[in-house]
Amino acid sequence: MKALMPLGMARPDEMVSVVAIKAGFGLKRRLADMGLSPGVSLRVIHSQMRGPVIIDLRGSRLALGRGMAQRILVQEA
Repeated sequence: MKALMPLGMARPDEMVSVVAIKAGFGLKRRLADMGLSPGVSLRVIHSQMRGPVIIDLRGSRLALGRGMAQRILVQEA
């Protein structure tokens, strides 16, 4: 099994799958409304030490704050 890591730690151009979201009900619902839920595959576009994490999710680009990205656990796809 591949190791789990927070989305904020994924490298640019890396394909990852969402495994779990470690957050409260409100944030989980907000992410689900954006299409982010366990089992979804996505590509990391931008993930630097500062600024938002930008992902490609089903052809749409989403910018997630660093704190939000740290609560999304992913593994390499």
